[in-house]
Amino acid sequence: MSVLEPGAVDALYQKLKREAEAAGYNLNPDVEFTRSLLEGLLTNEKRYGYQSCPCRLASGNREQDLDIVCPCDYRDPDLNDFGACYCALYVSDEIARGEQQAASIPERRPVGGPMAHREEDLEPVMLKGLPYPIWRCKVCGYLCARPEPPQTCPICHVKKERFERFV
Repeated sequence: MSVLEPGAVDALYQKLKREAEAAGYNLNPDVEFTRSLLEGLLTNEKRYGYQSCPCRLASGNREQDLDIVCPCDYRDPDLNDFGACYCALYVSDEIARGEQQAASIPERRPVGGPMAHREEDLEPVMLKGLPYPIWRCKVCGYLCARPEPPQTCPICHVKKERFERFV
């Protein structure tokens, strides 16, 4: 028996479908499979307070799991390289049209999560003469130069917390 509100999966499906289409993405055309993924997202939201990827193990610490909050930071690289994201919620045009099948996707997430990399281990990118820092959306790669990251990414609509200082 589901502990989710009646109609919650349908509402999330319609919302994500609209957002995906508006941003040029495709949800998996297998509606039953997609609905099971959305049920996992909603279950994780009830469990942790955020919609972590239903195909990955979340820690329960939002900051540590930001990279796997749907849409995850790995969606676009997975779509580019394999035609689907890790859980296959988002798929390429070819898969959406039935011309190709989704295949197994290797895990990109570092062992131990993104916090396993220390910031001082990352090689900095240096650009001189910029009046503002550059912020990068970790989901879609959108870049902007401003004092603070935007409240919402204008491309993929994730929240401010999904941005990282790029320069």
